[in-house]
Amino acid sequence: MISLSQKIKHILIIFNKWEYAALCLLIIMMLVMHFVTISTPKSLVFDEAYYVPAANNILHGVSLGRIEHPPLGQAIIATGIWIFGDNPLGWRFFSVIFGAISLILFYLICRKLDLSKYITFIATTFLALDNLSFTQAGTAMLDVFCLAFMFASVFCYLKKRPVWTGIFIGLATCTKLTGILVLLFILIYWLIINRKSIKMEIITIVTSGVSFCGSLIALDTIILHKLQNPISRITYMISYAKNLTFTSYIPDISGAIPSRPWEWLFHESITYNTLTHIWGGVYNSIVNPCIWILIIPIVLFLIYLTLKHEKPAIFALCWFAATYIIWIPISLFTNRLTYEYYFYPAVGSICIGIALLLSRIKGTHINIQVFKNFLRISVPLYMGITILFLIFIYSFGSIWFRMSWAAILFLIILYYLDRFQSLKTTPNNN
Repeated sequence: MISLSQKIKHILIIFNKWEYAALCLLIIMMLVMHFVTISTPKSLVFDEAYYVPAANNILHGVSLGRIEHPPLGQAIIATGIWIFGDNPLGWRFFSVIFGAISLILFYLICRKLDLSKYITFIATTFLALDNLSFTQAGTAMLDVFCLAFMFASVFCYLKKRPVWTGIFIGLATCTKLTGILVLLFILIYWLIINRKSIKMEIITIVTSGVSFCGSLIALDTIILHKLQNPISRITYMISYAKNLTFTSYIPDISGAIPSRPWEWLFHESITYNTLTHIWGGVYNSIVNPCIWILIIPIVLFLIYLTLKHEKPAIFALCWFAATYIIWIPISLFTNRLTYEYYFYPAVGSICIGIALLLSRIKGTHINIQVFKNFLRISVPLYMGITILFLIFIYSFGSIWFRMSWAAILFLIILYYLDRFQSLKTTPNNN
């Protein structure tokens, strides 16, 4: 008869062999950090000052919330408040869940690009450890919902499911109008990868339009119990966005400071709300310095790999162009207000580039022993530094909890880096 300890050991062996075990443990660790610190601060931060009251208005059928935005993201926040109450858990619960979903989808996208488990795990881990991404996944703002739907649409696109691709593009845009940038990515990627067939792209465009309009009409009707004019709604949202310029800028209660897109690459500012200045803690919305410092070198590296026709690099570069570079001409020609956290959707492309670069560096053949030793520890070392930046910049929770969490996470990462590295390097097997 098999003992309980043998059964547990057998289950652990099966779990360890499961491809998604590393991702599962990474997600669990990120959820632990989020939920332990979800009630800190107890006050509203950043644009929560707008979206939480708006979500309450939606919940009580008073209004459509912030009508300069589509209602889906605000309705998701309202659902959290309805389930858990008008408190930090209610405000931020679904942001945390959608942040986890984004990591899962990002992992699946990387695998769909035929990246090895090793490279995929590195890229996903860097995205999880990014301070901007972590903060967005822990605050009641629209961006994390939008990005999750964007990732879902890209995953469906890579699986050649144009209808589902369009549905998720519509949902992303119905969360925040910038969700439409994923359609720009798809068109750029299609122009570079496969210009012969346009059928899938046409289906995607049509479906995304139907999905957006249908979702907008349905949600507006459900919230106010009467049919709204979608044309006037869309016209108002576009008009409002056009009028948000640096010329007309007036400081608001969110505490966010506008900046030009090119400035994001050359300096990092600490953006925070004074309400979050609790026991010396500051709620930061900056890209993790370990990722930020490599943005320009990684883009150049991706351009180099793109010229060599490497598909993952082409994908990452197109994503970067559609979610970040597009803001430069928008800023120049329209004087549109932009904020540093607008870089959030582009972080994933840089994480793919970092993973590709680190895997190349680690695979370099150098006969000098000291360099061999350095290359052997280069990826874990950089991961460790990235974790330290995350836990010290994100200063909520006791220092002992954060250090313990960081140590456990680092050991998990170290184990799976070694495990994936020991597998065959063929994409299909690794």
